[in-house]
Amino acid sequence: MAAARQFRACSCFFSDNLFVRRCGLHVRYRHREQLRNDYGTIEAEVQRRKQLIHQSAERKAIIASRYKRKHPEVYILQDSFLAPEFLEIVSYCSSPDAHLDGLLRYTESFSDKRIYRLPVLTEEFCRAFVEELENFEQSDMPKGRPNSMNNYGVLLNEIGMDENFITPLREKYLRPITALLYPDLGGACLDSHKAFVVKYALHEDLDLSSHYDNAEVTLNVSLGKDFTEGNLYFGDFRQDPSPVPNYIEVEHVGTQGLLHRGGQIHGALPIASGERWNLIVWMRASTIRNRLCPMCNQKPELVEAEGFGDGFTETEDDVPETVDLCSLW
Repeated sequence: MAAARQFRACSCFFSDNLFVRRCGLHVRYRHREQLRNDYGTIEAEVQRRKQLIHQSAERKAIIASRYKRKHPEVYILQDSFLAPEFLEIVSYCSSPDAHLDGLLRYTESFSDKRIYRLPVLTEEFCRAFVEELENFEQSDMPKGRPNSMNNYGVLLNEIGMDENFITPLREKYLRPITALLYPDLGGACLDSHKAFVVKYALHEDLDLSSHYDNAEVTLNVSLGKDFTEGNLYFGDFRQDPSPVPNYIEVEHVGTQGLLHRGGQIHGALPIASGERWNLIVWMRASTIRNRLCPMCNQKPELVEAEGFGDGFTETEDDVPETVDLCSLW
């Protein structure tokens, strides 16, 4: 039996000088001590990041032992949770005669940015899932931020949804689709992910500024509830910017998902009323990111990480028996 793959993070996430480059900051300093003295917030952010792994593991253990689930059934993926149209798309993409043009007949495409909308979940599941998320939100369980930009939401690995929900969703259902849509981004061999839910509401997070994701491919599903405004907007691909960015707006549609390249610059406009929950899955292909970290644009310097880390694995030079999964697709 093959050994379980060990996923890693890139050291840029924990390094002050690489953090400065990654964030596009321009600072002047003669030596590291001056950097830390003059730009203490940078050092504070680096130290915060170094604690994230341990804090997440602690929260996960507490939640597993103490949290009482309202809808325990939503933690194990079932076909009945998925829209019939989505299952039809997966069936087509899994057939030996599947091709991109055939897949595009099932999806809605937006401009030339390789953004696609498709039905994903049922209304019944979305309703139960949001109720479960609200139950967790109102509990006294420890909670972590979904990411560095969103303040409200849930890290799904911490509440126990990775192994029996997100992982099979990625491997069995999404990967046949992404193999056709994004072959150049490792769509056929997306082997890890980070999944979370974000919440937008009045007096909380209203919008999300421009950014790109730490992912090769992103799935963004609108779970509800009732809200107005808050469209997504998409700009250029980060590796191919234009002098005058061309932005398009895309409306959220409940139960439907948007697939887009992780490197596509995007954001969310402010909601005007109500409350919106979105399921976000950052899908990663180690065969792609092992060559170049998408966040620091350098060959990754790997460090230990929990779970899927940031989706990096040991290279073939380090582990000769490693197999390129894309070559076997």
